[in-house]
Parts: sequence; C-alpha cells; structure tokens
Amino acid sequence: MSFSSQVFPVFWYEDHVRLINQNQLPTVYEIVEISRCDDMALAIKTMIVRGAPAIGVAAAYGMYLGAREIESDDREQFLNQLSEVAQKLRETRPTAVNLFWAIERMMKTARQTMGPVDHIKQVLLKTAQAINAEDLDTCQAIGNHGLQALPTSPEKLTLLTHCNAGALATAGYGTSLGVVRSAWQAGRLERLYADETRPRLQGAKLTAWECVQEGIPVTLITDSMAAHCMKQGRIDAVVVGADRIAANGDTANKIGTYSLALVAHAHAVPFYVAAPLSTIDFSLSDGSQIPIEERDPVEIYQIGQTRICPPGAEFYNPAFDVTPADLITGIITEHGTMKPSELIQLRMKQVV
Repeated sequence: MSFSSQVFPVFWYEDHVRLINQNQLPTVYEIVEISRCDDMALAIKTMIVRGAPAIGVAAAYGMYLGAREIESDDREQFLNQLSEVAQKLRETRPTAVNLFWAIERMMKTARQTMGPVDHIKQVLLKTAQAINAEDLDTCQAIGNHGLQALPTSPEKLTLLTHCNAGALATAGYGTSLGVVRSAWQAGRLERLYADETRPRLQGAKLTAWECVQEGIPVTLITDSMAAHCMKQGRIDAVVVGADRIAANGDTANKIGTYSLALVAHAHAVPFYVAAPLSTIDFSLSDGSQIPIEERDPVEIYQIGQTRICPPGAEFYNPAFDVTPADLITGIITEHGTMKPSELIQLRMKQVV
C-alpha cells in the first residue's frame, strides 16, 4: 500500500467503523471491522487503534455504536445508559486526554440535542464524523505551523522522533510526523531518525512503515542511540507527539520521551512537542497530576511469542513519562507554535 492512497486508521464505512490493526503492522495490513461498542473498547485497550488523537476519534465512534445499541425510546433512560457507555470507554486508556475530550463532547451533544432518541443517535453519528474530519484539518495545520517553527539552518534538516505520532496515530496526517511530512513536502527534510521505542516498538513498526510508504528517508535507531547521534551532530531538531499536556506545558508522551528531552537539552538541540489543542488538559496545573498508565509486563519480557527475559525477574512497565516544560522549546498546535508558558493564552480557544 502506498501513501498516495492515504492512511486512515479510523473511518466510518457504511454502518460500521473500520480500523487498521496496528498490532499487525508492518508485516500484515489488516482491517478490523467494529460494529459494537464493546469491540471498540477492546480495540482501544489492546492498542489495535492507538495514538491520542486516533483514540479520541475511535471513542467518538464508540459512543455512537453504544448509543445505537440502546433500545429505550425514553430520553432520560437513553441518556443514563449512554453515560454507562461513556464510562466503559473512559476506562480503556487513562492517560490520553483526547479520549475523555471526545467522550465528553459526545455526551454534551446528546444532552443538548432535542427531539426523539432516534434523532439524537443520528446527531451523535454526525458529531463523531465531524470529530474525525476536524482532526485531519487540525493535523494539517499542525504540520504547517511546525514547518515554520523548525530551525532555518541548515536548508535541509535531519529530525528525530520518538514512538509514532503520524497518520496512524491520528485521523490520517499526524502531529509530530505531520511536521515531518510537511517538511518533506516542502523540500526541507534531509532525513528522519526514528527511535524504535521500546517496549512496543511503535517507532520501528509504525513510524518506519509510514515513512517507507511515502518515500521519506528514515533511519531507525534504538532508543539508547539518540545521545550518540546528537553528540555526532546528526540531529537538527527533535519533534515528538503528546498524550496529555498540563496547563504549565509539562507533557506526557510515550515512555522514553523524557530522557530524549534531557539529551536534547544537553546538546542544545531544539525539542518540540506537536499536539492538537484538545490534548491540553487545563484542569491539571502541572505534569505531576497526569495519570500514568502501567501496562502488562509481557510487553517487556516477550517480543512476539518469544520470551527474552529469565523467569523470576520482576518488571515495571509505565507506558508514559512526563517531560518538564522547561525542557520543551515549543509546543506546536493548530493555532501556532508557542512556549509552554504561553499555553494559558489558548484556554479560551479550547472547544469542549
């Protein structure tokens, strides 16, 4: 599959949702069809769909699927049961704030829509589709703003990214990889270095796959090689995504991002976070309040079906870490690039 046909990891097709099964990439391109809310919740939890914006879009569709399954025609009973659907979806992934943002927008839509229950259901579907379309526009804007924020020298840049915040993690263009994609289309990208991103290897499996599809020169490195590459002067800037950003700019992203920011700071390499405004959680004053998901230790001690660690060892598997705001050069949103301290100016523009 070439990128000319575009990668849409979450999309509505006829009467159900289609997801690209990201657990099967890069060796198998598989589409999973989702018609039930329970199946969507499982897809989010097991990372068939992943990446904060994509999770938000999937959750919005999950809300509609759950609404479609409710048989009551009584408005209050419908809204009560829809609240139960919302709670089920909230429990799938605790860190990605886009999940909660999309669920709350769907609940607010249901509460504010007048008319019979069947009409509310149709409005919910249209709202989910609007969230999907809006994310595509948002990511394109992030890519364009990111292109303007990148260093002006050298003319062609070598960038480094961590995990996957590309088309697969969004509605189809990407946040941090959207910046990379825009730089490539503008002739300003020499090469992308991609961390493999242990333990689930999203950089190796997903970011590298996206780049290969589009012909973007990509060099895969292990996470522990980033410092060496920066010391050699190979990296002009780092661009990563985010799962939740606190009001002060502290940013939760895939585990390993914090150490990458420390290394970039030590080598005076600009470090950018690219994320939509919906990723900023203004209810949290700083990153210490961001919940950090801990996942099954099998992700550490096993690769595929092969166990790589001895029985008897203990494991700790946080899925995210928090990068302090003072290590971040700029946060790239659909409204432009700003210093973390300037985020509070965007609060009035936040759409709930």
